[in-house]
Amino acid sequence: MKLVLDTNTVVSGLLWRNAPRLLMDAAVEGRIELAASAALVDELTRVITRAKFARKLAEQGLTPQALVDRYAKLAKPVTPASIRRTVPKDADDDAVLACALAAQADFIVTGDAHLLNMKRYHGMRIIDAAQALRSLAQ
Repeated sequence: MKLVLDTNTVVSGLLWRNAPRLLMDAAVEGRIELAASAALVDELTRVITRAKFARKLAEQGLTPQALVDRYAKLAKPVTPASIRRTVPKDADDDAVLACALAAQADFIVTGDAHLLNMKRYHGMRIIDAAQALRSLAQ
């Protein structure tokens, strides 16, 4: 099973023990494949350095760059497909769709309502982390 994780899901999985973390654990174990474009890794770099995450990073003795590097090694690099503007309220969401299309992902995993409300993109289901775990268990 190949997944593209939205940045909100990646941050959640890197910093907390939750459903997104279990997806990342599954990737480490080789049970799923993750794909990410340079644009998504860049977005992760911008997001993980926000002040609101500093305390959590310090508690775990981690640096933002260490987490970005960890994720970049875990996710297969993908050159995103060229797509037209699809999510009018958030251009960053288009980067997720472009990556998923190029990766031929089975699922796009997100906590973002703009994407979840789409339900599908070019045949790929857009689901949250809990739904992805259920699919993995089947």
